[in-house]
Amino acid sequence: MIKEKPKLPEQVPQHIAIIMDGNGRWAKQRGLPRLAGHRAGTDNLRRIIEACVEFGVKVLTIYAFSTENWGRPEEEVSGLMSIFDEVFERELAELHRQGAQLRHIGRLDGVRQSLREKVRRGMELTKNNDRLILNVAFNYGGRDEIVQAIKAMLKDGVDPNDVTEALVSRYLYTSDCPDPDLVIRTSGEQRISNFLIWQAAYAEWVFPETLWPDFGREQLLAAIQEFGRRERRYGLVLER
Repeated sequence: MIKEKPKLPEQVPQHIAIIMDGNGRWAKQRGLPRLAGHRAGTDNLRRIIEACVEFGVKVLTIYAFSTENWGRPEEEVSGLMSIFDEVFERELAELHRQGAQLRHIGRLDGVRQSLREKVRRGMELTKNNDRLILNVAFNYGGRDEIVQAIKAMLKDGVDPNDVTEALVSRYLYTSDCPDPDLVIRTSGEQRISNFLIWQAAYAEWVFPETLWPDFGREQLLAAIQEFGRRERRYGLVLER
């Protein structure tokens, strides 16, 4: 089946960030355990990566696991780690084939050794790919990111008078990526949840009702089309 050529806006967001929400509700609606929803959610990621490459998106950042998620039931956390372990093992070759450059944002301390090694191996394998940068926010929290940036600046002896927004941005995990143009939170929930709280200050947000495992190419295209209808002002008043 030939895909219909997408009707893209004049300005396609170069950096899209996604809070992949709704896995648990997706599973509950089907009478399945929560981990089945998480597995379906990770399986869905390939569709979104392929669509981003098709639509000309250059950077995709996904919120995979937050610093707060460690507080979930031990069985769920352990299951999530096993799923992530399997996904890296299974999908790395496909990511590489798609021309995606894998990056990790967040902290790897506290993550099981096998998963840490797979993440590092994946970043090394794909480091020269340039069709899409895939930032995986894993063991990530926006406030923690800023705290780590402040600690690094203090360690480097930065003069307080030299601190600017540009300097702070260089100390963040996303230092060599543009700020996100569009942030999508699936499932209809309208919260930031400690995600890219510095970088997304002037991003456009959309909150589709679709649960993450069902969020595919057409839903992503609709979000991009909605972005194209927005007037981005960055706090200014535009003359007409």
